[in-house]
Amino acid sequence: QVQLVESGGGLVQAGGSLRLSCAASGRTFSSCSVGWFRQAPGKEREFVAAISWSADRTYYVDSVKGRFTISRDNAKNTVYLQMNSLKPEDTAVYYCAGARNRGSYYYTGQSMYDYWGQGTQVTVSS
Repeated sequence: QVQLVESGGGLVQAGGSLRLSCAASGRTFSSCSVGWFRQAPGKEREFVAAISWSADRTYYVDSVKGRFTISRDNAKNTVYLQMNSLKPEDTAVYYCAGARNRGSYYYTGQSMYDYWGQGTQVTVSS
């Protein structure tokens, strides 16, 4: 079993930066691909970024390309989401999720993820 805990959220002005962390417990985490999702008030939860278990493949939703960077340190069982040039529309609760290896480098669909964190709030003021 894998448990995930996000941290690093907060209030930031537009144009600012935050780094989210997703700390995992469980020996199988290093073999999981990991995704970040977000849910804004009144909206569906959406995919943001994903990284393969070996960190050699990443994928981003178009709206964050060039601004967000996903990375991982398997020795620390931690995945990061560096968010730069933040916009008010980035305001949301951010969730990390882990997917057991099913043969793909990463996944964008929520149903492919087996483990979820509790979320961390990111608020970007204009």
